[in-house]
Amino acid sequence: MTAPEGTRPTRSGPSTGRGGDRRPVRPPLDRPRRAAYEAVAAVHRDDAFANLVLPIILREEGLFGRDAAFATELTYGTLRHLGTLDAILTDAAGRDVARIDPPVRDALRLGAYQLLHTRVPAHAAVSSTVDLVRSVAPGATGFANAVLREVSSRDADAWVAKLAPPMETDPVGHLALAYSHPQWIVRAFSEALGGDLGETERLLIEDNERPPVHLCARPGLIDPVELADQVGGAPGAFSPYAVYLPGGSPGDIPAVVDGRAHVQDEGSQLVATALADAPLDGPDGRWLDLCAGPGGKAGLLGALAAQRGARVTAVEVAEHRARLVSLATRDLPVAVLTMDGREVGGDPKLPEQHFDRVLVDAPCTGLGSLRRRPESRWRRQPSDLPPLTRLQRELLGAALRAVRPGGLVAYVTCSPHTVETHVTVTEAARRSGVAVDFVDARPLLPAGMPGLGDGPTVQLWPHRHGTDAMFLAVLRRG
Repeated sequence: MTAPEGTRPTRSGPSTGRGGDRRPVRPPLDRPRRAAYEAVAAVHRDDAFANLVLPIILREEGLFGRDAAFATELTYGTLRHLGTLDAILTDAAGRDVARIDPPVRDALRLGAYQLLHTRVPAHAAVSSTVDLVRSVAPGATGFANAVLREVSSRDADAWVAKLAPPMETDPVGHLALAYSHPQWIVRAFSEALGGDLGETERLLIEDNERPPVHLCARPGLIDPVELADQVGGAPGAFSPYAVYLPGGSPGDIPAVVDGRAHVQDEGSQLVATALADAPLDGPDGRWLDLCAGPGGKAGLLGALAAQRGARVTAVEVAEHRARLVSLATRDLPVAVLTMDGREVGGDPKLPEQHFDRVLVDAPCTGLGSLRRRPESRWRRQPSDLPPLTRLQRELLGAALRAVRPGGLVAYVTCSPHTVETHVTVTEAARRSGVAVDFVDARPLLPAGMPGLGDGPTVQLWPHRHGTDAMFLAVLRRG
């Protein structure tokens, strides 16, 4: 990507003024901090996604190893802690952070994160951030220096103690500022956890941790123990196909390159496997993935189908995501259709009462994967829910039309919000016009998994299971 004007530092070589006089020039900005700044700025300026834009910037800057890891930590850490950092910067600056020019604001956020959440010495965090401000807004260096020195006067806990409302009188407000989540998300998490504020706090803490990379060893193509040995990782705790990657770039792993494995959160593996392994009477050769992009679950289902003599129809409405599904399922018994999954019964390629197993991995707020996409917590709003839940109900209704009598539908979201989970699935089943029975999903997950609740649906959690917060409901059509 091309950085916007004013975000690149000036050249570091000697400068010659009029008459040939040499003027001193400050040393160049260190590349990891510059890369982190450009990534954070792109997220806020262009609505970019950090997981997409940061790898491009790292390649452009030629950063690898420790430098790339430091830039990644600065980028993701700043985005995760953004709400709290902004509250602290507002207090330290004596003005609302929204009134600070965006280039300076993003630089200050990076500096404050280093001061409060890393082992970078305070003098290095301040001086490097002032150098960064000098390169993007030269007139603001004095302001930046003063603000950061004020930030450095307290540690993170002391700032929270000063700025957060008391836990006793405003627990949601306190947790939101202490753990950098919007209040409406804290409230939604608490409701989904039965109002347990202690467990809500543990979830928020986990949301701010760097998540591990999980690989899926595709069944029939590579054994997970073999894959773990190849990458120096460990088999997953719950999914029989999961491998925990200790570090490095997954795209460089030979098994990923040749399609024997793919990157996939263990929770996503569990919900897809639950559908594939659920007991089913009658024929079992026609499976449907109704919202297949970008193809992780379709890839796992396709590998399982290949072992069982089944075939998967993968539906994706967006052309570019359908292409990703095709790439993810190459050489597997998967047919990809670029169309709207709600067209079941209105298109001969998606007939009613035809499929034996149907997966609805519905579009959702993504509140269950905030560890991996920290900017999402600041972009999502409660107003996003009505159109999403309407779409979710329509897709689940289409799935219930597509499945044969006696067949199974798995409704999955990567969100624990009760409106997207229990309310959506209950309403869609009620409105479907067909007889529907809820199947207890708990026995469909590995024995010994803790904290699966009272059934029949299952909610996974980062702080309980180490997975994204995946919701699973399994329905059998009467």
